[in-house]
Amino acid sequence: MGIKVVKRHGSSFKDKLYLPAIAGGMKTTLKHFIKNLKDVDNLKTMQYPEVQPDDLNERYRGVHRLTKWEDESEKCVACYMCATACPAECIFIEAEERFDEKAEKRPKEFKIDLLECVFCGYCVEACPCDAIRMDTGIFSFTGDKREDFVLDKKALMKNERSKDLDND
Repeated sequence: MGIKVVKRHGSSFKDKLYLPAIAGGMKTTLKHFIKNLKDVDNLKTMQYPEVQPDDLNERYRGVHRLTKWEDESEKCVACYMCATACPAECIFIEAEERFDEKAEKRPKEFKIDLLECVFCGYCVEACPCDAIRMDTGIFSFTGDKREDFVLDKKALMKNERSKDLDND
């Protein structure tokens, strides 16, 4: 019938012990360790958080921010496009009527759960008003409880564009 029997690899006593594989891995690790000890200045390790990264470019996606008009009102028109485009479903918007001349509605509540966010940038691409951006340069966000990672409209509008990323 054309059946080919293939001998299973690792059936010898030496292979079953895994000692040669472990010794080979330890040899590689020891080789890198000695190389790094000889040339400490050439290490590619950053002493974070004492040393902060300085190689962030304009395409870096940091923590979100909501942009504002000149009168400090939010640009967001509560169209739900960012929440619809979000694959992680971490954006929650509740709309209310707007009485100024800018738009028909605005977000009464706008929340982003950073623990669920995958920082893909789809919300930024989907926004027709350029109201949400990820150019704050904030890459490390800490908190003591889960609620600290849910940013509301006030916190999102307080975030500013990073001066390091500012090319204007």
